[in-house]
Amino acid sequence: MNAPPAFAPLLERFFTQRLMQQRQASPHTICSYRDTFRQFLKFAQQRLHKQPSRMNFEEIDAPLIVAFLDGLEKRQGVSIRSRNLRLTAIHSFFRYVAFEAPAHSAQIQRVLAIPSKRFTRTLVPFLTRPEVDALLAAPDQRTWSGRRDHAFMLVAVQTGLRLSEMTALKRDDLILGVGAHVRVIGKGRNYDDLGNM
Repeated sequence: MNAPPAFAPLLERFFTQRLMQQRQASPHTICSYRDTFRQFLKFAQQRLHKQPSRMNFEEIDAPLIVAFLDGLEKRQGVSIRSRNLRLTAIHSFFRYVAFEAPAHSAQIQRVLAIPSKRFTRTLVPFLTRPEVDALLAAPDQRTWSGRRDHAFMLVAVQTGLRLSEMTALKRDDLILGVGAHVRVIGKGRNYDDLGNM
């Protein structure tokens, strides 16, 4: 019988082949997944008494992952939302491994069956009309930087763009004249045209 696959090479290929080459994941996603596995490997090293480079894939099972997630919540005090983000990264890795090591499909299915925890979604607070007016009136429009800041905030208020989307805008993304609109690369690198400017 073949030796169980080593965990480290699978994880390395997940990052280099799956996330970076195939999915072309954003740097934010890669950093989030990297942080998840750094935390998980520290936990697994303490639990399994093994260096990560010596861990076999079979040792990374559902009970170990559930213990890791519970530990994040109970000992480290992370929110349920953060816990679920860590689980999403782990699920993504195991979906990748399902194609790389199909002989371990039962173990993979047990991990993929770990559910996300439910949490109460809070309503995102928003600015009132007087608060928006005060914000837009704050920059000194007699200066170049004041006009820039006013325009930046005006586009943000009118479009509801994320900060990362706003800071990624280029001059060519603003289309003026009849049918004026802003072209945005949104989440998932999808283009959106936001009209009625």
